[in-house]
Amino acid sequence: MKMSIPRNDGTIVEIAADVTTILRYNQNIMKIFPEDTNETVTLVTPAGANTWGAWAEVDDNNGVTFSSKLDAVSQFLSTIVVETVSVNNQRFMFEFAYGDDKIVVTRLRVYSGAVPKQETSVKALVIPFGETVYYRGKCSLAGPQNCTVHFRYHPLD
Repeated sequence: MKMSIPRNDGTIVEIAADVTTILRYNQNIMKIFPEDTNETVTLVTPAGANTWGAWAEVDDNNGVTFSSKLDAVSQFLSTIVVETVSVNNQRFMFEFAYGDDKIVVTRLRVYSGAVPKQETSVKALVIPFGETVYYRGKCSLAGPQNCTVHFRYHPLD
């Protein structure tokens, strides 16, 4: 069976796929970042409403970067969970990217209600091994505003 896969550069690649390859993508042991209950990732939006902030590396409250947790293979970001927000009843948008050129792998839009926890399954592009992972965000309300999140991810191999 042949399968078309979009590449990060926008081209489409035809690959031969078998059931084992497809199962490895859909059945895997998720990894979580940050790794412990006393660790958080806080995504901050800029002072201006509806304005993208500068790109910043994704890290936790201890300064541990998401990039440092990616094993020696490429990874898929598969779920983003919003745990808390600094303000209710506002819209947040985030982009996640890798590398010096900030190649976007996925985007997220959430509405911050009274119970902000939102789990979003994403079909992100591959994050190649050795790349730095960045984010940028914006909020419908002038800020800075923030969201705490955690990520679920798994290896490509």
